Amino acid sequence: MAHENGPNAKGANPSADPRSRIVDALMELAAEQRFEDISISEICAKAGVSLADFRDAFPSKGAVLAGFSKRIDRIVLQQQTDELATEEPKERLFDVLMRRLEAMAPYREGLREIVQWLRREPLAALAVNQVAINSMRFMLEAAGIGSEGGAGAVKLQGLTLAWSRIVDVWLDDEEPELSKTMAALDRELTRGERLVARVEHFDRLAGPLKALARAALETRRRAAEAFRHKASRRAAEPDQREQQT
Repeated sequence: MAHENGPNAKGANPSADPRSRIVDALMELAAEQRFEDISISEICAKAGVSLADFRDAFPSKGAVLAGFSKRIDRIVLQQQTDELATEEPKERLFDVLMRRLEAMAPYREGLREIVQWLRREPLAALAVNQVAINSMRFMLEAAGIGSEGGAGAVKLQGLTLAWSRIVDVWLDDEEPELSKTMAALDRELTRGERLVARVEHFDRLAGPLKALARAALETRRRAAEAFRHKASRRAAEPDQREQQT
């Protein structure tokens, strides 16, 4: 079922706030033409907003994509996840990411062009990667999976890369049950689960070494402070002797 603010509606929703209308307009235009050919003025005309409204809402066309990502995040995060509490972490994340694909479904054609544009523009892809990492952080949280520390960074980047591969499959999956997408998602999460297990094992083994390194750095810091303090006292001694004479 299409989301009420999706691109299936004719034109922008006049009752929506300018940010939402701008996001809707960009996704509609992306479904119709090459992303790099879309101008801010076209987006404004489609959304029924002024250039000033656009500037207040977003600093650039790329920032609108971040706004779209936040919209999808919110749709997923608003849904109840209590029924997932008894499932294994992998199954919880599987369900959360399938909900994300469901929320993205009304924007499928626009997303198809955006994916192609990111392949044509590596620098844009790097910027969008950070947006995707932030989204995946909240998807992990929704699934009750932590993302802090060194292992957490690996989880986030690994899941972000896996997500891009899953979206590629989803865009070409015409089966009503999305069987190809579900198989790809299961495969990617199984692979990621193994990688994270290895990283966490290494992190545990490296724990004592990290503690030694932190202790060594602290010792060097204290020694440097003591040296600076001693040097400062020596520099002050001639001035004190001159004052006494």
